Amino acid sequence: MSTGFELSTLVEAMRDAARDGLPAALATITSTRGATFRRAGARMLVHADGRVACELSGGCPQRDIVQRALRVIASGHPELARYNAASGFDVLLEMGCGGELDVLIEPLVDSATEAFFDALLRVLESRRSAVAATVFAFDGKAVAPRRALWCDGETCFDELEDAALRDAVVHAMASVHTTRAVTLRLPAADGLADVLIERIDPPHALYAIGSNATARALLCAGHALGWRTTLIDADPVRLQEAALPHGTRTVQATPHTFCDAIALDRHSSAVVMTHNLAQDLAWLAALRDAPVAYLGAIGSRERAARMRRELSPPLADLHMPAGLDIGAETPAEIALAIIAEIVATLNARHGGSLRDSSSALHP
Repeated sequence: MSTGFELSTLVEAMRDAARDGLPAALATITSTRGATFRRAGARMLVHADGRVACELSGGCPQRDIVQRALRVIASGHPELARYNAASGFDVLLEMGCGGELDVLIEPLVDSATEAFFDALLRVLESRRSAVAATVFAFDGKAVAPRRALWCDGETCFDELEDAALRDAVVHAMASVHTTRAVTLRLPAADGLADVLIERIDPPHALYAIGSNATARALLCAGHALGWRTTLIDADPVRLQEAALPHGTRTVQATPHTFCDAIALDRHSSAVVMTHNLAQDLAWLAALRDAPVAYLGAIGSRERAARMRRELSPPLADLHMPAGLDIGAETPAEIALAIIAEIVATLNARHGGSLRDSSSALHP
């Protein structure tokens, strides 16, 4: 599926195309089987001149999708591309991936699609998750998509125009217990509807506590992933001197005042790295009940053992020393190790070598 950062990039590209009056098409992976380069819900914008925003793969499937998108732009009609051996489009098999996928390609001919994504971005900006439904086919034939969006049980956008289908979608959302996007076939007034249902979370937020070279490297790595990045330090001078990636927020706070300055949530991570033992312990104690997805602290194994002894009661889910064991030494390498561990934690993985893993590449 597309991340919150990818969606922001996608919507910006859509707005630019609409403002300049340039035709474009939106390609959405609706289902996958086996090993594929992206999962259902991943999207790519294709311009009439062949330029793309939010590339899907860069390989043979993408080139074919772009060619089909150009045809859709010219015709003004949506198309379903099925990449599998049965349909004769076994591009992924030729690449050696061994997977199959279906892709919806729709021309952007009105403002409805942009309005849906605008509503979605407003939800994500409020740091809430959303459930989106896209009706894209009836009885297996592609139609102009109709979409709906819910957040915390509230309808934020709805163009389904079919009460029975809407009820079926709402019932399906309650019964689908997965964070993945899924396509279901549901009863509707016009036949059996193919509906892509997906849960979309806001961009991950990364908080580095302590201004130093490793913190700056960590925030740069998080920024490259499209995460919201924040540097926290009690010293305003250190905050002003820090060279940070564009858009990084700085917050002057102590363990006793940070709750008034930042709002941590389950889509965020915090890494304590003040290089001061007493301060690190104070921050970890203050963050004990924070609803974060990942809490870490850097330091040697000896320092980490001492800190664990002094933390009472202990923090069960604390990652300390933070990071995967890759032999990191420099600030950039340490940042890489920590970022990798955060990603592994978010995806409920252990972070071992893919060579030695039997798990699917996509969680």
